[in-house]
Amino acid sequence: MLKIAHHPCYEHPLKKGHRFPMEKYDLLPKQLIHEGTCTPNNFFEPSKVSIDNLLRVHTEIYVAKLLNLKLSQSEIRITGFPLSQTLVDRELIITQGTIDASLFALNYGVAMNIAGGTHHAFSDKGEAFCLLNDQAIGAAYLLNRKLATKILIVDLDVHQGNGTAEIFKNNNSVFTFSMHGEKNYPFKKEISDLDIALPSNTKDAEYLSILKKTLPLLIKQQQPDFIYYLCGVDILDTDKLGKLSCTLKGCAERDRFVLQLCKDYNIPVMCSMGGGYSPNIKTIIEAHSNTFRLANDLFL
Repeated sequence: MLKIAHHPCYEHPLKKGHRFPMEKYDLLPKQLIHEGTCTPNNFFEPSKVSIDNLLRVHTEIYVAKLLNLKLSQSEIRITGFPLSQTLVDRELIITQGTIDASLFALNYGVAMNIAGGTHHAFSDKGEAFCLLNDQAIGAAYLLNRKLATKILIVDLDVHQGNGTAEIFKNNNSVFTFSMHGEKNYPFKKEISDLDIALPSNTKDAEYLSILKKTLPLLIKQQQPDFIYYLCGVDILDTDKLGKLSCTLKGCAERDRFVLQLCKDYNIPVMCSMGGGYSPNIKTIIEAHSNTFRLANDLFL
């Protein structure tokens, strides 16, 4: 069964009209149920993540400042969010959702988080809509519990996973792979284990060709026993914050290829949705829905 983390608090932690498209967290499960891809039984509501799990990835000073709403104005500004208890609670629940989904993936082969993909959160700071690095915390949880020994993070958001790269730069148990827009934020990149920076306006054929040459070889070399997939849909040509030029069809083919590889190699995969900033919310929902449809079809 496809298990998907979702919680009502995902829906409206910011004022209406904020440039971050928060409404997708409410609309996406409704669309999946409406079209019959999912039923309410596919969804589960996580609780808040424990501090112990946060401290495996984030520094004690940063966690204390965040939980007590003591971030400085400059620290708040770089997150892009007005800091509030509602926002912090949301982040804690999203992060636990990724941990829970990781455990479901071990049982079912795949699991999803409606939210997550907060790869710009560093060990000691938040950045760019990211306060806690959900997939990094999930990976650290699995390693600590000895539920995985080698983890591959496949980050195909249009933005480099700079926070994830920083967190795992000295950890040989986690291999970080980021394929992103060369000219996209962050303008100062970190160093992942493997970075592929794509030229602006890269289209489906080139994008998919590079991915299909790279990922199978990477899996064979690293032999991971768990994969985190950050499947941002901001690679679309319609995206306001992205500089690549992939179509909805190309984005779906990307997801199909990654998920099929995971199934073929019998590697559990946990997916966080990541970014998507097309002007038309219907485009964002359709692109994300494709990921869930494919996961449901491939792993039934």
